[in-house]
Amino acid sequence: MNANHHESSGPSRTQRITLRGPAELADALPFVLGFHPTDSVVLVALHGEHGRFGGRVRLGIPRSPREWASTADHLAECLVEGGSRSGARPDGIVVFLCQDPAPGETGRSVMERLRPFAQRLRTACGALDIPVYEALCITDGLYFSYCCPDQRCCPPDGTPLALTGTSVMAAAAAYAGVQVRGSLRDMEARLKPRGGPADEEQRAALDAAAASIVPRILEGAEGTGREEVREGTLRLAREVLRRFVNPKSPESPGSQEGVRGQALAGGRATPVGLVAPGRSAGSTAADDVADDALITTDEAAALVLGLQDRVTRDRAAEWMEGWEGTAALRLWRVLARRCVTPYEEHAAAPLTLAGWTAWSTGDEPSARVALGLALDADPEYVFARLLHQACNEGLDPESLRSCLRSERDARTASEQEAPPPSRRVRMRAGRRPGTPLTLRKPGRQAGGSERRATAGVRPGGPATGRPASGTPRAGGRRGSRSGR
Repeated sequence: MNANHHESSGPSRTQRITLRGPAELADALPFVLGFHPTDSVVLVALHGEHGRFGGRVRLGIPRSPREWASTADHLAECLVEGGSRSGARPDGIVVFLCQDPAPGETGRSVMERLRPFAQRLRTACGALDIPVYEALCITDGLYFSYCCPDQRCCPPDGTPLALTGTSVMAAAAAYAGVQVRGSLRDMEARLKPRGGPADEEQRAALDAAAASIVPRILEGAEGTGREEVREGTLRLAREVLRRFVNPKSPESPGSQEGVRGQALAGGRATPVGLVAPGRSAGSTAADDVADDALITTDEAAALVLGLQDRVTRDRAAEWMEGWEGTAALRLWRVLARRCVTPYEEHAAAPLTLAGWTAWSTGDEPSARVALGLALDADPEYVFARLLHQACNEGLDPESLRSCLRSERDARTASEQEAPPPSRRVRMRAGRRPGTPLTLRKPGRQAGGSERRATAGVRPGGPATGRPASGTPRAGGRRGSRSGR
């Protein structure tokens, strides 16, 4: 079989890699996804007589076997429909079931426990007239084949996976500059609250921020309460972005920046320390802890609540490239980790921004993980749904970047032209207000039926419609959240 991948998730399209047998298929999976899947079911489409790799879908393995049938049908339909929309219906499918053994469980018992799920996936694909060429269970450092009857190559007790970095796929990926970012569990942990004594302090700050900010968003007239919160949130976020580039002395969180967070949230600033200057962004837990230390609990609460406003969120999405994109991705991760119980739903906004920024900067695997968690937090979060679909279908983020740049430039020009005493904001948009932004595949123009097939994304902002369109809706367990 031939594996051809986009540069962000695998070897280049011009490089052909031949995979022979289940062992090399199992070894290739992390390079196809960009990370080691944990507790996941993955379906990969195959095209042509040589089995060229195409689209793929991934989902957590349902805990209850009663959900396996519906999950299998849904995954098969998603993969086939996604390929059909792009004009490449799969000719075959490879199934992967990845799960670590529970305490006291062996790899073989995991394989046998998941066998009915594997069989249901095969029949779901067969019902769509697409054969499953291979179904593998990867667990405990072993792989098992549900399709190969030859015990010489696929013994019943499993076959050890290849040593890391020794396969042809690993060599090709290293040559292409492709990196595997660790396990899915580790990637998700960077975007979830860690738990512990600090959660109670953050929860109290979120309660105070909700009591202060939400009424001003809901009850204040446009240009007063809501607009003040919007501008205050963006101003505070810009100040925090600069800290990731130029960390200051340890007393700075309690000084002017902390006071601004206190003023916005109506709470007391809580210094939590800083890291040494010059620290670069990394992927370790220590780096995330250091990033957490750059933001006080009150500042984080003010930003989390402020980002529930759709217009504020969409203007924050403009920090998507260069040093701003790097710093913003770290900020959104911090804010997602601060959405402690019972504010889990509020994480949808920072998680969506993290997914968008990662996708915009070329990190598709991290984008898919963040957007998937955003949809776990709020399945109806429209911006996350559209971005997730666009990212999975291989659309080009440049079309959305271009729209966001145009709106930012138009807003800046309008603010510069406005008379200083006036608070009125006049927009000269590059498109008609209310016209949805579209994401297009590279090198193709959206038009006719193709336009309807693309993911329409409509960031907010003054150019997209009436100001009232960003009004948060009432609801949620503590505080209120905006329209998506």
